[in-house]
Amino acid sequence: MTTELDDVPRQIIDPHHHLWGPDYLGGLAGSYQLEELRADTDTVPGVTATMFMECGASYRTDGPEHLRPAGETEFVAGLAEASERSEGITIIGIVGFADLTLPLELLDEVLDAHVAAAGGRFRGIRDALASAPPDAPLIIPGGAAPGRGADPDFRRGVAHLGQRGLTYDTWQYHTQMHDFLDLARAVPDTVMVLDHLCTPLGVGAWAGRHDEIFEEWKPGIAALAGCPNVVAKLGGLAMPDNGFWPIDNSVRPGVDEFLAVQERWYAHALECFGPERCMFESNFPVDKFCVDYEVVWAAFERIAARFDPTEQDALFAGTAQRVYDL
Repeated sequence: MTTELDDVPRQIIDPHHHLWGPDYLGGLAGSYQLEELRADTDTVPGVTATMFMECGASYRTDGPEHLRPAGETEFVAGLAEASERSEGITIIGIVGFADLTLPLELLDEVLDAHVAAAGGRFRGIRDALASAPPDAPLIIPGGAAPGRGADPDFRRGVAHLGQRGLTYDTWQYHTQMHDFLDLARAVPDTVMVLDHLCTPLGVGAWAGRHDEIFEEWKPGIAALAGCPNVVAKLGGLAMPDNGFWPIDNSVRPGVDEFLAVQERWYAHALECFGPERCMFESNFPVDKFCVDYEVVWAAFERIAARFDPTEQDALFAGTAQRVYDL
């Protein structure tokens, strides 16, 4: 992928993808490891590095329950080491999972286990707030307890991440924007990364209502941008539960089709946060249900074209480098 300025591919860090083995979700998701990741990233020559985001894969099967998520970091660190020894993208960062309501001494045990397993790549925690609305026909339902972000123990854990120099990533639905806003205001000293633009729903009761939801969503994004500790990942809107395209491949959008239905969401977030607080993300292979990797990044190039070269560099790599200290 080339820029509008020259024929040299820009540097791209993809700051949000998942990896899992063949047994993940009982084998229903297939395997997505380094080979599969590179099959996607190789379609966009500018992608040189990536970051893994927790997804509940490869947990330890024995030992203390609170330490089992460190198994996922061990699994990914092995793939990251393999990426360093072979040609193609390099996995340079890992965001893991910890139950942030744990007493601090136990939370520190988990964080220390991630640090030890990651080989210098550990950057933060995602204990997502996504709580599936009742009776919503979601393919990827969030399992957080309603109101988790208001739990004093949870807020104590989020604050502790900041004290340790770690980031807090979260994912939630557009119906929960104010929950995250309250959390961000309550814990201002922890850097918080908003994943997937608060996942505007488009299935079940929300099917066919994107215009209405967009108008409801806009002031929430503006309010979140008013929190200096919040940065935004721009992407992840091609999940099945966004409802933009079917997952049966009957409609597979090209760049023009992608932008026709999604550009306004990106434009509003960029207007509110500014490029220096935004980073493009693929959310692969989840978004692969509905869109191809090269289409995603070609669309991002078009979206970024309105900004100057420094701002473009922030969107494609610089913001991720700064926020995650890569």
